[in-house]
Amino acid sequence: MSQFTLPGFDLDHFIRSTLDEDLGVGLPGGGKDVTSESVIPADARFAGVMDSRDPVVVAGLPLAEAFFRHLDPECTIEALVSDGDAVAAGTDLMRLQGNARALLTAERSALNIVQHLSGIATMAREYVDAMRGHRNGGGSLTCTLLDTRKTLPGLRVLEKYAVRQGGAQNHRMGLYDAAMIKDNHVAVAGTVGEAVRRARDAGVEPIICEVDRLDQIEPAIEAGAHHLLLDNMSPDVLREAVAIVNGRTATEASGGINLDTIAAKAASGVDYCSVGRLTQSAPAADVGLDFKPV
Repeated sequence: MSQFTLPGFDLDHFIRSTLDEDLGVGLPGGGKDVTSESVIPADARFAGVMDSRDPVVVAGLPLAEAFFRHLDPECTIEALVSDGDAVAAGTDLMRLQGNARALLTAERSALNIVQHLSGIATMAREYVDAMRGHRNGGGSLTCTLLDTRKTLPGLRVLEKYAVRQGGAQNHRMGLYDAAMIKDNHVAVAGTVGEAVRRARDAGVEPIICEVDRLDQIEPAIEAGAHHLLLDNMSPDVLREAVAIVNGRTATEASGGINLDTIAAKAASGVDYCSVGRLTQSAPAADVGLDFKPV
């Protein structure tokens, strides 16, 4: 099995449950790949090449390897690139050889995860690159791209891993590692300041607070916010917000950010830009796998 590890992620469970779902384990007539078992001789062997049909940033190859090795521990696999690499269309990503039935049974699960994660990594790299034209007088990039919690249930750890392969950073991993005070929390608490105070008095750190008006900034900072999420503000308003904050806490632009707008918002002086579509809407990368008998 691959040595791929991530905090909070059980690789063996993920591989088993994904393959069990595809094989229909526990369902009437399930537990087998009926096509491969009826068409492919038990001792047949295949060799294959996984390649990218478009320019992509690669993510998920160790997971693909784990799918194949789970069904054929003796298969030989050679990764030709690494996760995080930007490759041209037509690049070979992985060579493998082993039992034909096993490789065919694992093929779709392996491809699905590489296509999905590479799609996220590719989009993240596109957004990072879109910010790079805006630098301060010292020439260093001052804005960092963040993801959000807009992830598919059960895949958050992997999707956020793919974001990192694309050159962005993770925001909160979940509801447990930071307070995120948004408009609905404020509606119950009464004011931004009161919501932040309640989180502070509960001993929560860090406290992220969403503000959508400039007059909410001072009360949030005074109450103890560690990070301000400046929601749906134009670049001009973001510059005003950054001036008001004056370095007292971290600032993040959020909402209305796409490839056409991120450069101007990043240039406003905010520390971060967050983009939900990195994990919510990234299209699958075009990655294929062709086998031949050996």
